[in-house]
Amino acid sequence: MDETPTGHATAILGGGCFWCLEAVYKDLNGVSSVQSGYAGGASANPSYRDVCSGATGHAEVVKVTYDPAILSYEDLLRVFFTIHDPTTRDRQGADVGSQYRSVIFAGSDAELETARRIAAEVADAGVWDDPIVTEILPAPPFYAAEAEHDDYFALNPGSGYCRVVIAPKVAKFRKQFADRLRRPAA
Repeated sequence: MDETPTGHATAILGGGCFWCLEAVYKDLNGVSSVQSGYAGGASANPSYRDVCSGATGHAEVVKVTYDPAILSYEDLLRVFFTIHDPTTRDRQGADVGSQYRSVIFAGSDAELETARRIAAEVADAGVWDDPIVTEILPAPPFYAAEAEHDDYFALNPGSGYCRVVIAPKVAKFRKQFADRLRRPAA
């Protein structure tokens, strides 16, 4: 059973392939862990193959555990809206299907309101040319992905997908949020 450390909070976010989100959030100061998984579908304990088929209704998501004293939920979402394209329904680049949808699964009414406010803030700022289509919904059950998805980018930096898709997103994040990167241990 997964337990959130005392004083920490969690957020469940979907923005295309979970490998991309995991790679970025692991670099963000204030984040203590990132778990790839599935949420938002009808079946319990789906597999990667089930979710990739598009038949389960689940989205690929990450569960981010973070310290709100270091990283606010608002800033976590601001990063979210810049590291994927929240204007494309059911797709991120070449990844197409509802499993790749942009979605925020909020854990409370306050988080729902915050997510709506930050989405409006990003839209009003003109960060994206097209309207934001990110779904903002109450959090359903989260199902952890299989172990081979953990630290995928770190363990497979030479794979084509990592070089072509994930690495540019991580580089963009590191440049845009250089002041928010995790600091190496002393």
